[in-house]
Amino acid sequence: MLSGGNVNDCTRFTHVMAAIRVERPGPGRPRVRPDHVIADKGYSTRAIRADLRRRGIGHTSPERADQQANRHRRGNCGGRPPAFDKQLYKRRNVVERCFNRLKQCRSVATRYDKTATSFQATVTIAALLQWLQTFEDTA
Repeated sequence: MLSGGNVNDCTRFTHVMAAIRVERPGPGRPRVRPDHVIADKGYSTRAIRADLRRRGIGHTSPERADQQANRHRRGNCGGRPPAFDKQLYKRRNVVERCFNRLKQCRSVATRYDKTATSFQATVTIAALLQWLQTFEDTA
């Protein structure tokens, strides 16, 4: 899903989750519900947590400082903090490293392309080059 640079990521979360399609090896419908979501503080909102809980999807996301302060300010009415697994959250670095490697391509990092279609093509080419480079490194 592609959006403008001035659009907050958490506003597009439900659209991204609705677009998930993982093909199965063999017959059957594709999977549309992940087992677990690991997200950064930008996705730590009450609405996102409630949506994931309603769909039965496990999630690991650190709580933002303002949310912690608000919960502490409310005292007993603030509720308990959301569960957070540090060991599981460490796996998120794989995604961050992938974005970092994609942004080594200067045209992806600065977004020279004017249209969304052109930019998606540039990202696809950068991902293919990255994929081919992994085969070159192993050979």
